[in-house]
Amino acid sequence: MTRFVVFLALCLLPAIASAGPFHLTGKCYCDTCRVGYETEASKYLPAIIVKLECKNRDEPGARVTYTDTATTDETGTYNFIVDHDLGDDVCEVMLVSSPHGECNVPNSGRDRARVILTRNNGMVSDKRFANNLGFFKNVPLATCPQILQKYDDSDV
Repeated sequence: MTRFVVFLALCLLPAIASAGPFHLTGKCYCDTCRVGYETEASKYLPAIIVKLECKNRDEPGARVTYTDTATTDETGTYNFIVDHDLGDDVCEVMLVSSPHGECNVPNSGRDRARVILTRNNGMVSDKRFANNLGFFKNVPLATCPQILQKYDDSDV
């Protein structure tokens, strides 16, 4: 009986220890050269509103099962605390709005990021990182051609 209790404790202890909330973080930036990706001239944006939305992948119509919003801090970083496992749901962080008039057009290739919020995938940590989300600057910086030469992107 004692061996069974020890075995049971060893099996349950990791599950109990890893049952904390998920910490999801990411950043929002301004694509100052309008190239579709971050460069050394990109600026991280405060006060951006982002939304986390999860949908049930198995239901017709993909019913929303979880939603939350967050705002970026002065470093352009947002954080979500998700207190439960979302299993097989499809979750995405998406841009909602930017108060920056010179940089408020979402980059359609960088306006959302898929995230995994389950423990049933082999990931040990409760920390999750989303790909950075970006807005286009209305008018590219005058220094962009010199910056893009470093990236060998002279077609822009």
